Amino acid sequence: MSMRVIHLPTSVEEAPESSGAPMQHAAAKAPTQLSHSQAELPPAPRHPQDTGLPVLLLTELLLKVMHQHGLQHLQELSQHLKLGPALLEEVFLHLRKEMLAEVRLRGVLDGDVTYELTHAGRARAADALARNLYSGPAPVPIGAYADRVRAQSVSGMSVTKDRLEQVLADVAMSAELRDQLGAAMNSQRAILLYGPPGAGKTFLCEQMARLLTGDVAVPYAVEVGGEIIRVFDPLVHRPARAREGPRLTIDNRQRTDERWVLCERPVIVTGGELTLEMLDLVFDPRAGYYQAPPHFKANNGLFLVDDLGRQLITPRQLLNRWLVPMEQHHDYLMLRNGTKFRIPFDTLLFFSTNLAPDEVADEAFLRRISYKLHVGEVGIDDYRRITRDACGACAVRYTDAAFEHLVQHYHVRLSRPLLACYPRDLVSQIADYARYLGRPAALDAEMLDWAWHNYFTSRVVGVAPRRTDRAPETTP
Repeated sequence: MSMRVIHLPTSVEEAPESSGAPMQHAAAKAPTQLSHSQAELPPAPRHPQDTGLPVLLLTELLLKVMHQHGLQHLQELSQHLKLGPALLEEVFLHLRKEMLAEVRLRGVLDGDVTYELTHAGRARAADALARNLYSGPAPVPIGAYADRVRAQSVSGMSVTKDRLEQVLADVAMSAELRDQLGAAMNSQRAILLYGPPGAGKTFLCEQMARLLTGDVAVPYAVEVGGEIIRVFDPLVHRPARAREGPRLTIDNRQRTDERWVLCERPVIVTGGELTLEMLDLVFDPRAGYYQAPPHFKANNGLFLVDDLGRQLITPRQLLNRWLVPMEQHHDYLMLRNGTKFRIPFDTLLFFSTNLAPDEVADEAFLRRISYKLHVGEVGIDDYRRITRDACGACAVRYTDAAFEHLVQHYHVRLSRPLLACYPRDLVSQIADYARYLGRPAALDAEMLDWAWHNYFTSRVVGVAPRRTDRAPETTP
């Protein structure tokens, strides 16, 4: 499945400049919600039973890593499995009793131990790999994952008018739409943005992601009934900062649980390629484990379904799939053996569409989408600002006279709405043409006329007219 991922600016990065669109589960009691300033990884487990994993899964995972990756030193195994050396020493005690592993070399320092598999250990590892090829970081139990997602929920964020205006000062949109979006971000309900193509709905959703605050802990993988589901995706989850704290020590007391990665809140965009199958667990029969679906990976972040109505399935089918998650804030997934389990559905869910709301779903379903916001043409001042910004981005000289020509000669005369996408597209064509002609790029009437006719195909295309200046043929 193809997904577009939006990375947010960090504290050492500048926010993007204006770009010319409007602008554009376990049923356990929910734990106390973490404040964003307190977001940290949980403490490391000190003993195998503290991991919450079945002993068989833990021992076979260790055997697979040693057999498949050739890792033997305790510190190397600890770094790969994201488990403390002291904890792994306890697992090795069990493996040595079972005659599956033995000590090959022990150094003077704590944790300086090298192990190797016995013949029986290699056979056991090969058998485990035949059933499941997963040999990455140790997973976390699904219950611990659900608790963590609830603790770092998007409901803990609060968007105020002052913050929105500060963060999105470079985004051109009407005051009414700005207030609607600000309130919608606090609702934890699905949001539908509708309007004509080119109004900047997608860009606007992406810009709203800049309001997300706080880091979240994301596990490399989760364990459900002995099955493993990969969650952390480097294309989706962006680590917030380098891990801190002691690493090469056998003492677990000061360690954080490295089975989790501290990340920025994820932002995922899907479009016309989305199908119902992509919203279920994806099992790889060759690897023997699962990949989490996109809304699973988007937990504690923002998920945008773009171009609703262009998918292979109908909007009604897609929206019906999310009826329970949108109402109850959890979803049900099923393993290949038929076992169903519950996960939190904690995401800011945006839909954008070129269709009218009543074409997307019936009234009963639309009632469950609290915010249905129309994104249309922008005001003349915003349109001027977007045009000026587009000229700056494309190194095209801007003049107010050319802007007035654009508005009066084309938009007013042809009753063409002031959509936020037009300046960027027209100015980029002017820059292309100027580069082709080898002259400085400028926003003027001649270049605007050329770009407008290319963009809107307003010239009549037909058969070339017959020549009348040719002498009539004569019969010999």
